[in-house]
Amino acid sequence: MIAQASIADLEAAMAAGEARVIDVREQFEYTDGHVAGSVWVPMSLVPLKVDEFRGQPAAYVICRTGNRSGQVVMWLERQGITAINVDGGIVAWQRAGHPVVTGMEAEGAPQR
Repeated sequence: MIAQASIADLEAAMAAGEARVIDVREQFEYTDGHVAGSVWVPMSLVPLKVDEFRGQPAAYVICRTGNRSGQVVMWLERQGITAINVDGGIVAWQRAGHPVVTGMEAEGAPQR
């Protein structure tokens, strides 16, 4: 079993400064809309950027619906890194009425 967080859990952790949101979707998905302040690390690059997931505050991993992020969290746990899967992903985030940011302004995003 992997660690899971609901959207309400994520929102509370962010408000308390206890969450880093790491988005593992593809670039076109990320630029279409992501959680403000999230860091973009596409799933395919996770093994190369594994250190992005270490440390505090906790890494909350998000994708579109929670499937890819769940796979990433499972892999991270096998590497000895604690991470939390955001259940329902960005779809659940938007359904809960939370805004998204578009474009590539986040840390980790390639510069244009």
